[in-house]
Amino acid sequence: MEKVWDPLRKKMVALTPEERVRQWFIGVLSERLGVPMHMMMSEVSMKFGDKAFRADILVYSRDASPLMVVECKREDVTIDRAVLEQALKYNLVLDVGYIAVTNGVTTFGFRRTGREDEPFEAVKEFPDWETMQK
Repeated sequence: MEKVWDPLRKKMVALTPEERVRQWFIGVLSERLGVPMHMMMSEVSMKFGDKAFRADILVYSRDASPLMVVECKREDVTIDRAVLEQALKYNLVLDVGYIAVTNGVTTFGFRRTGREDEPFEAVKEFPDWETMQK
């Protein structure tokens, strides 16, 4: 199997279809949004109760608190409500300000509103990393 360097895990990993999307989005975060590589982690394990989860990408703020969670799927997986609900489950543990779900073809973004009735709203574009922290 072909391998690719994961700059976040600092090792070669199998280039699966999902990994291809993850590496592409790491590039988007770094190059377009200005997220420093050392402020991101991939394949982040967490627990909620007795359930174990693993977030594809987690972006941290300057104070090292979780800022954004990203759920990546293979290109042939439709980004639907179930995918968004998976990312929202991660948020129960992480309490982030931003959520992204992507298959490399379609990407949806959400930001915290602070409203109880609708805690997240869709965004057309994410702000850069510096702005996200405000």
